[in-house]
Amino acid sequence: MARPRTSGWSLHALSAFILASLLSPSNAFYLPGAAPKDYVVGEQVPVYVNALTPVIASNAKLKSMINYDYYNPQFHFCTPEEGVKKQSESLGSILFGDRIFNSPYKINMNQNASCVSLCKSIVPPADAKFIRERILEDQAINWLVDGLPASELKQDPKSGDIFYDMGFNLGNDDDEYATDPILNNHYDIRMEYHTSDEKHYRVVGVLVWPFSIATPANGKPTCDTMSANVPPLRLSETKSNEFYYTYSVSWVKSDTPWATRWDNYLHIFDPRIHWFSLINSIVIVVFLCIMVSMILLRTVSRDISRYNAMDLSEDVQEDYGWKLVHGEVFRQPQYSMVLAVLSGSGAQLCVMVGITLVFALLGFLSPSNRGSLATVMMVFWTLFGGVAGYVSSRVYSSLGGTDKRKTAFITATFLPTFIFSVMFLLNLFLVAQSSSGAVPFGTMLIIVLMWFGISAPLTAIGFFYGTRHGPVSHPVSVNQIPRQIPPPPSYLRPWAATLIGGILPFGAAFVELYFVMSSLFASRAYYAFGFLALTAGVVALTTATVSILFTYFMLCAEEYRWHWRSFFIGGGSAFWLYMYGLFYWASRLSLDGFSSVVLYLGYLFLIALMDFLVTGTIGFLASYWAVRKLYAAIRID
Repeated sequence: MARPRTSGWSLHALSAFILASLLSPSNAFYLPGAAPKDYVVGEQVPVYVNALTPVIASNAKLKSMINYDYYNPQFHFCTPEEGVKKQSESLGSILFGDRIFNSPYKINMNQNASCVSLCKSIVPPADAKFIRERILEDQAINWLVDGLPASELKQDPKSGDIFYDMGFNLGNDDDEYATDPILNNHYDIRMEYHTSDEKHYRVVGVLVWPFSIATPANGKPTCDTMSANVPPLRLSETKSNEFYYTYSVSWVKSDTPWATRWDNYLHIFDPRIHWFSLINSIVIVVFLCIMVSMILLRTVSRDISRYNAMDLSEDVQEDYGWKLVHGEVFRQPQYSMVLAVLSGSGAQLCVMVGITLVFALLGFLSPSNRGSLATVMMVFWTLFGGVAGYVSSRVYSSLGGTDKRKTAFITATFLPTFIFSVMFLLNLFLVAQSSSGAVPFGTMLIIVLMWFGISAPLTAIGFFYGTRHGPVSHPVSVNQIPRQIPPPPSYLRPWAATLIGGILPFGAAFVELYFVMSSLFASRAYYAFGFLALTAGVVALTTATVSILFTYFMLCAEEYRWHWRSFFIGGGSAFWLYMYGLFYWASRLSLDGFSSVVLYLGYLFLIALMDFLVTGTIGFLASYWAVRKLYAAIRID
């Protein structure tokens, strides 16, 4: 079945070009895990198999969230003579569901092979039903050859560009096969190589054309893919099925050098969409910045000048607007400990995301190094535990909190424990479905040790240094008796302000969000980190300006309980993100199984939670900074 995938070209190439231009000519430098492998004629090129993944078919929807191990006994794939051996994988690769093993395919450099019989497979009726269900889910087979994914050759219908679509179909359920799918059991493999001296060869492309060929009556395997008289392989659910797995190999010389071999895989479907998203985001943030600047430069400056006038009449000197609450604005909010813990966790996530994007822009996260993005994010989150402790300590002290030991403990344990608990529950659904995406117990133990053995002590150290720095100074003192708060306008009520304030940050990112969601849930390649970094910066700036704007409106309405309001207004985009996730489910997914639905909603909840913490922290800290600057500019009697 034809399956469109989307991928992105990021600004990391521009960064790499600039760096290369600044360096003097020297020997080639390659990142770990990304160095080229030279082969000689006849040398075996290892073929590894990865988990089967569901993909979005053409004019259809994603039908499952469950990955399956390639050597799941119900598939009855051929196994290597030396036995199945698991390959070492990174932490991020395991978390994203990769399960890489050796394979029985024998491919030798620059040596063609025709109709090689791999093995005879016998599939009982119960397993035939299992395979047919997986074909109807549009499951795709994934191979890895010299770090490159085996792909199908596709053409972009809009631009006409040829690109490599990663993975190939387990079977076919198109058109006449919609109710009676067929299994692909023959693979035409085209290996592309590049050489500069005719002695050393490098793999630069792997293409696979899968075919379904029923075994003839004589019981001998056939590889006739051109004849229209050869029936496809249909699996029977009432009797045992016997057939052969076969493959052919052809080598083709390519002008593509090894350094740019991934360009064929990382294809952008209409790059104008990314530019539209970026320009849309910039227009929004420029509009907001102008609005905030007008308020601050005109209204606030006029208010400050009036408040500080020394020779005005008594009527003019009477306080009004936001100056009326100068004695309340720094009053300790309710649940200040919780606010400090959330701010610390959000700051930790902010720094983690920022540094990860910097590494991605500089080209350190090579697509050939599988799972590198998730690994880097996990490591940085662990190492930046000190940021969470420091921010939490400073915020808690500034809000007048006194139970610092309890705050430090909750900061170090709350978010990791909560996320681990949700992931553990979701993992139980994967285990129940025998999915390869289920995280092994050993990997879970490693994550626990990273969080509580490294991150927690670093959080305690950061909290200690934050305590030593003490609270942030406030320009005005707090009255002993709280001031009565008048009824606010309807648009400044907590939920209304949260929903309204979250629209603009979400609007600055919703176009790019489609590609991110497709990468996470639809097995599509995403490598447009340049667009992603710029969009993230615009969202952060938009969140800060919106929070400052609403905080100013609240203070003018004599509503001084701005601490939690600013956090929720900043994090309001998380609500719209979750709503967009539900819309994406309705428009691009067709999840029939209960486990798939729970997994999707669970992962979507975690994404929205992290977005809430990041943007909420940005909104709160930006508002805190603005309020301090605002009240530091006036004289208080």
